Amino acid sequence: MAAPMSWRRLVYSVYTPALSGVFSRICDRLFRARDRRVGSSVLLLAPLLAEADSDLRRTSRPTGSTGAQGTNGLCTRFRWMADHVPAFRVSGAHVHILTSPDQFYQAMKERIKTAKRRVVMASLYLGTGQLEQELVDCMEEALQRSQTNSHAPDLKVSILLDYTRGSRGQVNSRTMLLPLLQRFTSQMRVSLYHTPDLRGLLRRLVPQRFNETIGVQHIKVYLFDDSIIISGANLSDSYFTNRQDRYVLLENCSEVADFFSNLVDAVGDVSLQLQPDDTVTMLEGMVHPYKGDRQAFSVAARERIMEVVNAAHVRQQLLSRLEEEEGMSEGEEDTWVFPLVQMKPLGIQVDEQVTQRLLTDAGPDSTVFLTSGYFNLTQAYMRLVLGAGASYRILTASPEVNGFFGAKGVAGAIPAAYIHIARQFYNQVCRLGQQERVHLHEYHRPQWTFHAKGLWYYLQGQDRPCLTLIGSPNFGYRSVHRDLEAQIAIVTENEELQSQLQEEQEMLYLRSTEMSSSTFEQPDRHVQLWVKLVTPFIKNFF
Repeated sequence: MAAPMSWRRLVYSVYTPALSGVFSRICDRLFRARDRRVGSSVLLLAPLLAEADSDLRRTSRPTGSTGAQGTNGLCTRFRWMADHVPAFRVSGAHVHILTSPDQFYQAMKERIKTAKRRVVMASLYLGTGQLEQELVDCMEEALQRSQTNSHAPDLKVSILLDYTRGSRGQVNSRTMLLPLLQRFTSQMRVSLYHTPDLRGLLRRLVPQRFNETIGVQHIKVYLFDDSIIISGANLSDSYFTNRQDRYVLLENCSEVADFFSNLVDAVGDVSLQLQPDDTVTMLEGMVHPYKGDRQAFSVAARERIMEVVNAAHVRQQLLSRLEEEEGMSEGEEDTWVFPLVQMKPLGIQVDEQVTQRLLTDAGPDSTVFLTSGYFNLTQAYMRLVLGAGASYRILTASPEVNGFFGAKGVAGAIPAAYIHIARQFYNQVCRLGQQERVHLHEYHRPQWTFHAKGLWYYLQGQDRPCLTLIGSPNFGYRSVHRDLEAQIAIVTENEELQSQLQEEQEMLYLRSTEMSSSTFEQPDRHVQLWVKLVTPFIKNFF
């Protein structure tokens, strides 16, 4: 086992598009004689694979132990994902489902304090309250320790936020981070992504409170050395206390952590860089997102980001083929992680393609539990749900747990707009006679709000899910067409992890009630006429 694992580490550490030529020449010299004996040419595929783009459709499978491949046919059923995106094989014992805001918050604080090499955090924004300040203090403590502790001399902290949301108000995400940036300039990076669609007259006219509706950086990734939390939660006090979301912690999963670290770096490279004096600049040679040419920015940004995705994709395919040919098997690695990225303003739609295929393939032998804090399915997703054979149980926020409930001004009508959208969907389910297959649920919890999103996928006869989607997308128009999003598909044969996913799903749905026609007749479900009239025109902005 030692030799195969050493080659796995070597391929992972050295294989990048820039080094593919060098790598292939080394492999050619080392393995030419061996190939003549056994006919292997896997390593010589590197230069060919390096030219592959995001539409690569070669057959590759995420391999596991022989027994695992046969269990429920999961490897065969979902191996198509590895044709679209990198497939990382991990031990299910290293994957933990967190279930509460406090667990999420404490997990971040603990891991920031002990980080030795890197802290990478991507979010929509960083709040300005006491709990957020404690997070910043943890980073300061870790950075200070790295300057005096020989065990962590190279600690780097990289923060990626949205420019518009992170700059709102006099006290904002930027002002929260400036003291760290001023004190630890060489170890700290703060990147502020600005959508290329908010520019010119539009940028001047749209009020600050609403400019994020044009498009934002919405990825939620929190990374500490080789451990990573993927979530839909932002870095704000409500997400640490009484705003229910979903969170998965992958511990000691270096390849997954490296991928997301590189992804955040790539988005950071095409973002505005916060300076110690609170100004912002672009990296040298990069097109400005709203002052430069729109098309030129999108092309450059797409190339930089897809370079990360494609390099990881090719590397994982290469490893998979090498391990198959060598007959390697690692029984502990019973779980596959597929990163799904959606950045349609930049021409990247991997998550959309995979999600559509997943919903398309969900046949009568499947049950899908799907949740979104803001239920506003795209037309494509809605058609797939209504036209598929799978059973669906869809969970969304009741009006009182909607994040906009009680908001001032026009924003206060947003919960009513979601009621209207839900009613239209329910009516369509009834018109098609799909009430036995598609069920709609509302989440209730006093003094809480609901922000969970994702899905759990069950095969026929199974009482635990074998697949979940978890991350930032909401399955709505903004997630697909306007924002930068990322989530992961986890496919697992690990029974303990499947049980964790089942418990998570049950915990959320136990706080819900199933909706019926009488639900929409209740007084608190009344939607004013003007809301009904404007919803079709504004639903693509929330």
